[in-house]
Amino acid sequence: MNAFKNNHKMGTVLSVIGIFTGLLILFLMAGHYHLNIDGKIADGRPDEALTVQIVFAILCWLGVAAGALWVTVLYGFINKTDWAWLWGTVAATVQLLVGFFPMIPASSIGLPAPTIWVFLIAFVLWFGMLFIGGVNFKIISFAFVSGLAYVLTFIDGVGAISRYQTEAKGFTNAMYGMSQMVNWWGAVVWAVFIFALVKGKVWALPVGVFAAAMSMFGGFPVGITDVIIKGRFSMFLVAPVISTGLLIYMLLPRTSKMLATFTPT
Repeated sequence: MNAFKNNHKMGTVLSVIGIFTGLLILFLMAGHYHLNIDGKIADGRPDEALTVQIVFAILCWLGVAAGALWVTVLYGFINKTDWAWLWGTVAATVQLLVGFFPMIPASSIGLPAPTIWVFLIAFVLWFGMLFIGGVNFKIISFAFVSGLAYVLTFIDGVGAISRYQTEAKGFTNAMYGMSQMVNWWGAVVWAVFIFALVKGKVWALPVGVFAAAMSMFGGFPVGITDVIIKGRFSMFLVAPVISTGLLIYMLLPRTSKMLATFTPT
C-alpha cells in the first residue's frame, strides 16, 4: 500500500475515471429510469414504481454532482494538494451508493442492472483514494463496515417510502412516514463519520456514535413493526443490527486508542 501513498499521478488517473463515471451515471439512470418504473407497474407494484421514480432521480442528481466533484479532485491532484484524496473519497462514497441501490429494484423484476459497473468502478476509486491518503488497514476495514451501515440505512429510508404507500392509514402507516427521513439523515451522518474517520479527526468517534444511534432509531421501530405485521424477518432490521454492533465496537477502549494513534498523510 505504501507504493500508492501520495501518488498524485495515480490520483489524477482515478479522478479522470471518476469524472467519466459521473457521466456514465447520468446516461445509465436516464436509460433505465422508465424501464424500471414500467416494470414495477407491470409487476403489480405501483408503490415501488413511485419509489423508483423518486429515488432514482435523487441518486442520479447525487451521482452526477459527485462526477463534478471529481473535477475539483483532479485539480487537486494535478497541483499536488494534500486534500484531493479526501474529496475523492467523498465522491467515490456517493457513487458507491448510486451504483448499488438501483441494482435491487431492477434485479427483483428480472431487468438488467447496468449500474453494477458504476458500483464496481466506485469501489476501486474508494480504495484507491484511501491508499493514496495513507490510511492504514484497520481504519480502512472500520470505514468499510461503516459503509455497509451507510448503504443499508439509506435503503431503510427507501423501503419506508414503499411501505408508507401500502399500509392502511393508522399507526403503522405513520411509523413508516415518520421514520423515513430519520434513516436518510442517518445515512448522511454515517457518510460524515467515514470521512472524519479516514482523515483522523478527533471528533470522528462522537459522530460515529450519533450515526449508529440514528440508524437504530430509524430502523428498529419500523423493523419490529414490520416483523409484527408480516410475521417474518424484516430487512429493515439489518442496518440497525449492524449499527448496534458498530456502536459497541466504537465504545470499546481499544477503538478510542486506535483512533487516537492514527494520523493520515
